[in-house]
Amino acid sequence: MERKKPCIAMVPAPGFSHLLPLIEFSKRLAVHQPHFHFIFFIPTLGPPSPITISILESAPPHMDFTILPQVNVEDLKDEDTPTQIYNTLTLSLPSLRHALSSFDSPTYHLVAMVVDFFSMDAIDIAKELKLKSYVLYPSSTTSLCLCLHFPELDEDHEMVPTGFRDLSQPLKLPGCISFQGKDLPDPFLERSSGGYKTIVQACKQLRLTDGILANSFVDLEREVALALQESDNHPLVYHVGPIIQTMSTSIDESNSKCLTWLGNQPRNSVLYVSFGSGGTLSQEQLDELAFGLEMSGHKFLWVLRAPSGVANSAYLSAQKEDPLDFLPKGFLERTKGQGFVVPSWAPQVEVLKHESTGGFLTHCGWNSTLEAIVYGKPTIVWPLFAEQRMNAVMLTEQFKVAVRPKGDENKNGIVMREEVARVVKMLMEGDEGRELQTKIQVFKDAAAKALSEDGSSTRTLSHLAQEWTNFIGK
Repeated sequence: MERKKPCIAMVPAPGFSHLLPLIEFSKRLAVHQPHFHFIFFIPTLGPPSPITISILESAPPHMDFTILPQVNVEDLKDEDTPTQIYNTLTLSLPSLRHALSSFDSPTYHLVAMVVDFFSMDAIDIAKELKLKSYVLYPSSTTSLCLCLHFPELDEDHEMVPTGFRDLSQPLKLPGCISFQGKDLPDPFLERSSGGYKTIVQACKQLRLTDGILANSFVDLEREVALALQESDNHPLVYHVGPIIQTMSTSIDESNSKCLTWLGNQPRNSVLYVSFGSGGTLSQEQLDELAFGLEMSGHKFLWVLRAPSGVANSAYLSAQKEDPLDFLPKGFLERTKGQGFVVPSWAPQVEVLKHESTGGFLTHCGWNSTLEAIVYGKPTIVWPLFAEQRMNAVMLTEQFKVAVRPKGDENKNGIVMREEVARVVKMLMEGDEGRELQTKIQVFKDAAAKALSEDGSSTRTLSHLAQEWTNFIGK
């Protein structure tokens, strides 16, 4: 009888930025191990977004998808976003257990489960079914280090009586640069928040897995990678990144126009402006950014989302308003030859690959951060929520491939138009911008090396695949 082939259960958390790394990881592994099969069990808070559906429809044949029954939005409406994401999976556990327990294939044998950081409640099911369990950590190794140390840090109530926002001294973890308390991820800042309790639970569960897959590469974060390697109080960390999209989905006539426009611009002349899949600005900040881009005199391609007083308001639900309605009066007419505004979504991979793109104004989500590194684009960092402030500090102070605008303390931290224009000019035309361009090429080359045939991440993937293949016979 022919031996069954390995099948890996993939359990993402709600949100495009949580699904994407798992899909791209599966694609990467299948390049080296084409006999592997992957089945995704997708928890949903409300209906899947159009971009999620597009990704699922365009997936390769070695992936199958099961969308778990929708969780009632009303059950979680009073919770903050991290808790909503975490509890969506928790409420989906009965349907996930049923789907996995009833899995029966003459061709494939379930050997392992890979979950998102916010899906780790599913690990108990993996253990019940005697599957190996792994978490694909979707952000930097530095923030992974924070999470692995967090349960002990949390116990020091004298150091952080009300949360990490009140840290009197910078936090220095093994192998990491120092961070101010205010730069740590949102859920860490206030003990009284629901998100704090959620993150403590998730960080404790990290240690219950058989391994942690880090979406980074050794030459990007060498010191912290070595520090984790030398520690024995957590599962083995596998550096398998950078895991990013290599081709955008849903490129249709409406959003391909921006690529046509980009193709008509001079080399390295365009600043790409995007706040990720869910980031939003207030109306006042949107206005200042618009006027600042105009004042800079530099060409820009701006992915515009309708304003909101909540920075992550578009993260779990699509916006219905037309973003163009919120631009300053006459802006589109005045900048017709200078800029191109795309409502809601643009093919980011193709934009960042393009030779006309000379810089990237980003919210510093880790997916976007890795894409900037892989495609060699220096950045203006504009963090909004989650661990984005940590990423911004790393880009500016550790990697030194970014500049950061200063908010006006008299205007609740709003970045004024003059400051926007200043940093755009610095990145796109100044000596500092040219220096950043040179520095990021070093990381671009290191990323390519990690993914090469004999690169560190490729070797790690091969080792992991062999572990899973061997598990079939046990």
